[in-house]
Amino acid sequence: MSENIVITSDSTTDLGTALQERYHITTLPLGIVLGDKLYFDGVDITPADIYAHHDKTGELPKTNATNIDDAVQFFKPFVDAGKTVIHFTISSEMSSNYNNARLAAEMVGNVFVVDSRNLSTGGGLLVLAAADMVEQGLPAAEIVQKINELAPYVDASFVIDSLEYLHKGGRCSALAMLGANLMKLKPCIQVKNGVMGVSKKYRGKYPIVLEQYVREQLADIDNVNLDRVFITHAGCDDEIVQNIVALVKEIAPFKEVFVTTASATVSSHCGKDTLRVLFIRKSQI
Repeated sequence: MSENIVITSDSTTDLGTALQERYHITTLPLGIVLGDKLYFDGVDITPADIYAHHDKTGELPKTNATNIDDAVQFFKPFVDAGKTVIHFTISSEMSSNYNNARLAAEMVGNVFVVDSRNLSTGGGLLVLAAADMVEQGLPAAEIVQKINELAPYVDASFVIDSLEYLHKGGRCSALAMLGANLMKLKPCIQVKNGVMGVSKKYRGKYPIVLEQYVREQLADIDNVNLDRVFITHAGCDDEIVQNIVALVKEIAPFKEVFVTTASATVSSHCGKDTLRVLFIRKSQI
């Protein structure tokens, strides 16, 4: 008899309600402090709330990793019901979420915690891959092993229209921000080995830059797993998003093209007008 496995993740995987329901994914929200109040990602705060607060006050929120006690309370009902949990977190290089979840798992038992080595739907791709394996009847330990082997093949990058949020969040120097603004640069951030780094700097108007970015990302189509692709954005105009969706479909015959919105946690760091195209390659990144 196969294990009764449940897939869970923290709120940074950006799958959205429809995909969470389709694949039976339950999420554990990160905390977000905005002003003097604590909110929970996807529960009582949205990216739009963050953008509005920033526009009004110039302040960015602070994001809080899920603490050990909350993780224990999240895992326990599943385990008490006889389920085995496979839980995904944002890269351990970016947050203490993984370590806290791991410690909670040790206390509860029967919980596997996966460090996605990624963020946003880069982790979401691994979550859906694990859900597919559950449907195939694979045992939890084998799923975790296969997912850890798959993680280096996830191509996760995004293009930012403005460095303001990264600068205020301490991830970009004032000099770099000034230079980028003066030269009208749009940096492409690539996640590799669990950390973010600038892979390229584009110049020009944002919609044109995004088209160039997509064409370059999908140029080596023979090296792309065509099962699914995510187009995940933070606060982009719908026309821009739909143009990118059409372009992706024109270039590559993905079986599924998912469009999702970045969570409040991810949006707190990247800011408005950020767009990602994320998929799995056939060779490691």
